Amino acid sequence: MRNVLTASLLIAALTAVPSTAAPRVKVMLLDGEQGGPYHAWQETTPYLKKMLDQAGIFDVQVVTAPPAGGDFSAFKPKWQDYNVVVANYDVPDERWSDELKASFEQYMREGGGLVSVHAADNAFPKWKAYNQMIGIGGWRGRDETSGPLWYYKDGKLVSDSTPGRAGSHGARQAFKIVNRVTDHPITKGLPAEWMHVPDELYATLRGPGENMTVLATAFSVESNRGTGRDEPILMVLNVGKGRVFHTTLGHDLAALNCVGFIATYQRGVEWAATGQVTQRVPADFPTAEQSSTRADFVPPAGWVSPGGAPRPRVIKVPAKK
Repeated sequence: MRNVLTASLLIAALTAVPSTAAPRVKVMLLDGEQGGPYHAWQETTPYLKKMLDQAGIFDVQVVTAPPAGGDFSAFKPKWQDYNVVVANYDVPDERWSDELKASFEQYMREGGGLVSVHAADNAFPKWKAYNQMIGIGGWRGRDETSGPLWYYKDGKLVSDSTPGRAGSHGARQAFKIVNRVTDHPITKGLPAEWMHVPDELYATLRGPGENMTVLATAFSVESNRGTGRDEPILMVLNVGKGRVFHTTLGHDLAALNCVGFIATYQRGVEWAATGQVTQRVPADFPTAEQSSTRADFVPPAGWVSPGGAPRPRVIKVPAKK
């Protein structure tokens, strides 16, 4: 009898000890369409999922929306089942019904999370609530009516109402990223400056910029069809009770293979879902002089970056003497 009682007390004591393992963050990775073949979501989604899987704190489910012309009548995601939605997704305004848009707006107002990756900030140019979520975006007809330009000048974030189209970038080149806010959970502990691998450096993005904090910028060099300004690269926003992390990085597989992207993406997803970051800064994070890649994210042998229509060649005509 004494042994039974002792065993019962031991079991009770063990079960009363609270678990130290935090529940996994539930992530919806949304894909299914992009603006063109150059943004190959079928290739990039597995990389984005693998990055989150490797963090060890996420439970990721890929949700693929119907294609253009597909049947959306049964596409009714249960947003509330997820802590955060990662958007690897770019579509025009008419792709979603008003009902579907309203359901996502409610999710965000009530405390959902959103992570906008690269061309997800091209999507839904006329959906007011979505543009408030991402802060700034480009292409798909955006112009000065979409909001001002946003960039860093003299160490401060400024808005610029100069008219013009939204969205531009030069050829894919390596560039340095400067952390403007170093005490945010996403950027805390990161180097003040770090090199990113060749990627598209988005510029001339426009939008409302409400409740937007620019965490990091990169200088858009004029010699590469740039603006000569420090353009926003990493941003966070608050929407009702919801949180948004917006990264303009990650054009293709080669651009995703940067430890700087991987770490800020993992940390940004955690923050958008929970409001905090528990992950350590990896030892192989890039420095101000050197980018850093990982062998398990090297694109497959023979891979080439998907292309759309080739850019017209610019032929320089020598000046007459």
